[in-house]
Amino acid sequence: MPEDTSVEVVEADDRLWREYDLLARRSYGQPVGDISRLREHADIRVALRDSQVIGGGLGLLVPQYFGGKPVPSACLAGGCIAPEERGAHLWSLLLDERIRPLQDQGAVLATAWTASTGYGRRMGWAAPAPVFSWEVPSDQLGRSFADIGFKVTHLPEGHTGLRQAEFAAKWNGPWLRPQWWSLWQQDVHPDLTHYEFSLPGRAPAGLLTLGFDRHPVDGRRLVVHDFWADSADAASAMLCFLGRHSSRIPTIMFQRTALPPAPLLQRLHRAGAAAATSWHPWMLRVLDPSKAVELRGWPGELDMALSLTVTGRDGDQTFDLRIGDGCGELAPTSRLRSQLALTEQQFAVWYAGGYRSATSALLDGVGGAPAEVARLVGATSETEPWLPEYF
Repeated sequence: MPEDTSVEVVEADDRLWREYDLLARRSYGQPVGDISRLREHADIRVALRDSQVIGGGLGLLVPQYFGGKPVPSACLAGGCIAPEERGAHLWSLLLDERIRPLQDQGAVLATAWTASTGYGRRMGWAAPAPVFSWEVPSDQLGRSFADIGFKVTHLPEGHTGLRQAEFAAKWNGPWLRPQWWSLWQQDVHPDLTHYEFSLPGRAPAGLLTLGFDRHPVDGRRLVVHDFWADSADAASAMLCFLGRHSSRIPTIMFQRTALPPAPLLQRLHRAGAAAATSWHPWMLRVLDPSKAVELRGWPGELDMALSLTVTGRDGDQTFDLRIGDGCGELAPTSRLRSQLALTEQQFAVWYAGGYRSATSALLDGVGGAPAEVARLVGATSETEPWLPEYF
């Protein structure tokens, strides 16, 4: 479809920002508070037709951890198109133009939470992992988990320090949280309470943030926003602590993004006690594959070389992938044949550690001999994908 030349995308000044804010309210059916809260931290772009705002969105340049290292990422939020303008493929134009200034500032990845997953895939994005929220009876947590003597300390501020960053670096996807993270979250959720769990004489082993909201049956429920643990004992102590609220709060909810992708709730004494709700996933696009591989962390003991062809919106490109001494290199090559074939969506899933085995990668359509696919998957499967920040 030819590009609509009657639409231009520009950086929002004060007037355009106000029009975008009003349009977002009309598009979402409610105010979008982050348009104001994140204004000073975000790059805001709007689409104009005849000088009128018909779409817009926020872009945040925030590093995300992959392989233990922070990789510059364009994190997109608050995107909207006027209802009367939808269906004309304006979203792809707006999305590309929202990413462009952040890519100019160094972003090699782009990340967004979106319900339009099919449309996102057609534009080169992929969902590395499913996303669930969980509801659990609080008494089940109290009966199923034990505390071996962790000290629980109430904290006045949210989790953004060095210790939280150490926890985050063990997963693929979490933000290297900027300084404004805590104030932003406290503004969104004024009742948040933060806790730290530690054994005597040791560094904190667990970080927990919780709040409360309405429950249709119980009146109130506890909602977990942040759950960081560095061991099974710490996780058990944190879940046991949540269970101690059972005298007043019958239900504990782990909001989407809150619980790490570990089978913690399988330890509940009563089968079926935990109820999961599936949510739309976070989606990832690798903007610059070579730079993304260079900046990412890699297992220090890994020594491998593979050739791969990546198929994207601009056609096929063949690379030589080399990993050794904790460093990665993805160099374009003119070779005619390669060992592996991936779409740009599959490359994004692989980059994020979304393939846990060669079997899952082959089933998703990654092309190549099983042994070579297994080598590729093993390069990123050491850390799992999890994006705890919702924006």
